[in-house]
Amino acid sequence: MEPLFHLSIPVDDLDRAKAFYVDMLGCELGRKASSRFDIDFFGHHVVAHLAPAEASKVNGVIESDGDTAPLRHFGVILPLKEWKEMERRLTIRRVEFTLPPRLSFKGKPAEQHIMMLSDGCGNIVEFKSQSHERVFATDPP
Repeated sequence: MEPLFHLSIPVDDLDRAKAFYVDMLGCELGRKASSRFDIDFFGHHVVAHLAPAEASKVNGVIESDGDTAPLRHFGVILPLKEWKEMERRLTIRRVEFTLPPRLSFKGKPAEQHIMMLSDGCGNIVEFKSQSHERVFATDPP
């Protein structure tokens, strides 16, 4: 069995979180209880826990290729074709991107397609497309 990544995230509204992850992104819903539910997030295990105080904590920003991006975020690296399909899916639904879809770090070792958006429940979700050899690439000295 391939290792699976596991992440627990706070959300301020379970129904809104389900609408985002299941209806908007197309993730599969797993186990659920009164205060949490599991998500098959592109083959990884994410658990959304109802924790409004945690979900509402202020999120800082970081510099990213001439722009800023939310500090606290998580996401998935997709093959370019799937990334473009997700970009189209989200654009058709007129989502408000935190970091609009773009090619970042063009011509550098970390070149990547990237976009970020809020789940509406206190979390930022990132979608990248980048070759595997570039994921941990560093700039030459």
